[in-house]
Parts: sequence; structure tokens; C-alpha cells
Amino acid sequence: MILAGITCFTHAQSPDKDLRDKFLSDQIQGGSDHYQKLAQQIWNFAEVGYQEVKSSQLLQDELSREGFEVESGVAGIPTAFIASYGTGKPVIAILGEFDALPGISQDAVPVRQIVEERSAGHACGHHLFGVGSASAGVAVKRWMIQNQITGTIKVFGTPAEEGGGGKIYMVKEGLFDDVDIVLHWHPSNANSADAASSLANKSAKFRFYGKAAHAAGSPDRGRSGLDGVEAMNYMVNMMREHISYDSRIHYVITRGGEAPNVVPEFAEVFYYCRHPEAETVKKNFEWMVQAAEGAALGTQTRMEYEVIHGLFNVVPNEVLGRVMHTNLLKVGGVYYDDEEMEFAKKLSESFGDIPFNLESAKAVSPFRITERGSGGSTDVGDVSWVVPTAGMRAATWVPGTPAHSWQAVASGGTTIGTKGMLVAARTLAMTAADIFTNSGLIDKAWIELNRRRGDDFQYESLVGDRKPPLDYRN
Repeated sequence: MILAGITCFTHAQSPDKDLRDKFLSDQIQGGSDHYQKLAQQIWNFAEVGYQEVKSSQLLQDELSREGFEVESGVAGIPTAFIASYGTGKPVIAILGEFDALPGISQDAVPVRQIVEERSAGHACGHHLFGVGSASAGVAVKRWMIQNQITGTIKVFGTPAEEGGGGKIYMVKEGLFDDVDIVLHWHPSNANSADAASSLANKSAKFRFYGKAAHAAGSPDRGRSGLDGVEAMNYMVNMMREHISYDSRIHYVITRGGEAPNVVPEFAEVFYYCRHPEAETVKKNFEWMVQAAEGAALGTQTRMEYEVIHGLFNVVPNEVLGRVMHTNLLKVGGVYYDDEEMEFAKKLSESFGDIPFNLESAKAVSPFRITERGSGGSTDVGDVSWVVPTAGMRAATWVPGTPAHSWQAVASGGTTIGTKGMLVAARTLAMTAADIFTNSGLIDKAWIELNRRRGDDFQYESLVGDRKPPLDYRN
């Protein structure tokens, strides 16, 4: 059939699978009001990376009440946790995030309206991510009990995806060593379940130390940390001409001095360096460090840098992706009621003259395989190099909404966000059930992973031996 200009394919289902999927869907849809309240609480908390104390505890309490054994504070991260139910193999893990983004405050209304008492916002929808994953895990647990299914379902609470790389440290700690398959999802403005890669990414804060002096009375006595930052930025911007076109480098000056009439004794710039391949990220990052060293030499300042996170690109898995896509087609997209459509129309006016088809929230995009990443980065990448991993996206935002925007915060605080979350939860639960009942999928997924990463692959984190940057949002 054709829906909103996108081709969708129907798939025959066995009666047993249909009954199973109905049970899983009913468990999730039946708790929709409860799950919406949980997501709204986390949306209101709006806690940034490694500071998600209330958000993490809310999810832990929910899973504990449902009979999961919860291990908290794993990998040296106070807000990270693993909730497990069952025993033995297979072990299926579902990832859940819950950190907000700083500097994007917005009420759940279709016009720009900052909430003064809140300095952060869920502009990437992680309040939905964590709750949706937990609800999928609960539904699978109930299905396992009803049908005496052997194996283990785990929900991983993974903090600080936005620049803190929480999953990196969980991988380094070996917390995925016993896991057979990993499933995840992410909020979006459309519904899809592709086998897609992403950009590898390494970030660092470069700090320049100089000497303070009166900027007018004795500038010769001072050495400017800000000069060091600006010299580094200038050289890195020249560097762009001589690196591959699909590299991405961006930065913000986080400290530039306190007053114009004081030579800045200290300045700091925060850099991201991305590319579809981790090895190229390493090379580009080394060049950036050389630029920083040169900037310090030229400005007679002292430079030091702190790596904040380093993420691998996602390894796509077609075997698992096709299973996820089939289930997403069965679940279908997001349908707005009249009130939600009015909200969507009003919000879409903020995009200017760019037209978006609001009906496309109902559609499911065709399955695609994307070997080479583009766009953003995620610490799911590190997980995907050690365990076969599949993900999907659900339309939790009004079509046309970009991530990390006030419009994304607004949509995520409404029933539009909740409906997309429930689409994802049902899809994840069905996919997990497929894997529990078909061990051949696990074997095929591992064969594909080993082919893509190479037989001699050994995981070595891009952050080296550093500990989780628990204060990176301070």
C-alpha cells in the first residue's frame, strides 16, 4: 500500500505470532496513561548528563516494582543501571536514555515559550526513550512469564548520551559481555527501522592558561588565554580545506574571559571532531591537538586538553534491522487526533515557508541499509561493535522538527510524543520476542557483525583510560 507518499509492505503473520504480538501491544497500550505520566515527570526533571538522579531512580523504581533485579551505579556512574529479569540464554538487552540538553528550555506549547525556572530541556526526547524502553522490557517480561520462555531480558539505563558517552564506560567495564543482542530506539520526526551507521566522534575541552594584566595600562605584562583559543580556532578552520569532505568539526568557546579590560588569564574551547570512520577521527583529532600546541606556542600560553568522549560509528546489522522493520510495519505510525493536529499545524508555522506533510507521521519509511554514516553520533556505536545491535526511530515530534530544537522539546511534552513512544515500545517488544523464539536470528546477526568488523577486531575505546566525565556539564 502507499501511505503519505511512502511505500509500505504487508507481511503475513502466523496465528501464534499474531496472538503474541497482540498480547505485547495490549500490555504496553494498556499502561499508556501510566507511561505518559512517567515520561512527563522526566520531561519536567530535565536533568542533564550524569546528573539524572531523579530520572534514573524513577525508571529503576518502575522496573523493580515489576520484578526486575536492579543493579545501580554500574561502571562507576551513579545514574547508570542494569535491570534484569530471567535466567540463562539468550540475553536480550534494551537500551534506555534519560538525559536532557542544556540551554533549551521550552513549555509544551506550539510557540516559543521559555520556562524560566528550567535551564535545560528534552530536545532529543530521551525522556521518552528511557520510559519507552522500560515499558517494552516490562511487556516482554510478562510475556515470558505467561509462556514460560527461558532467557534473560535486560534494560540498560544509559546516562549522558549527549556528549558524556555513558555507554562507552559500560562497554569498557564489560557489562555487555554476556549479552547476545541489543535493541534500542530514538525519538524522531518520522518512523523508520534502518540498518544504518552513524558518525564516529571525539570531543575535548582545550584550555589555555596565560597571565592577567590591565588590558590598557599594561597589556605587555599579560598573555591572553583567549588569544590561544582564537589562534587554535583559526588554524583548525584553515585545516578544514585539507581534510576529507565528510569530516565534521565544530566548537563553542565555553570560557573567553571575564571583562574586556582584563587580559584573560584563562580561556576554554570545546571541540567535536566527527567522521564516518573512527580511524579518520583519530587522525583529524591529532591534527587539532597539534594546532592547539602551535597556538599555545605562538601566544606564549600554556595549553592542556581533556578528552570528554569518543564514540565509534554504529555497525549496521541487516539481519536484525529487517526483523525490526517488519514489526514496525505491523505496529504502524502515529495518528493525530484533532487537538494534536491543531498543535502540529501551529508548530509547523515556526518552520517558516518550508512545507511539511503532517500526515507523514502515519507512515513507515522503506527499509534502507546505510553503510557509511552521516548526520549525528551516538554512544550506541561502541555497543554495536561488541554486540549485534538494531535500532529504530519513531515519530515523537511533528514532521519537519529538527532534533535539539525548542520544537522538539514542545512536541515531546505532549501526547504526540507519547504516541510515538508507544509505537517504539511495541516494536521493540515484538522484536525481542522474535529473537527469544528464533535462535537462528542470533547466530546470523553475529555472523554479520563479525564480517563487518573483521575477525581480528578488538575493542579499544577512543577515550583511552579516562574515567566517566561526571562533571562535564558543570
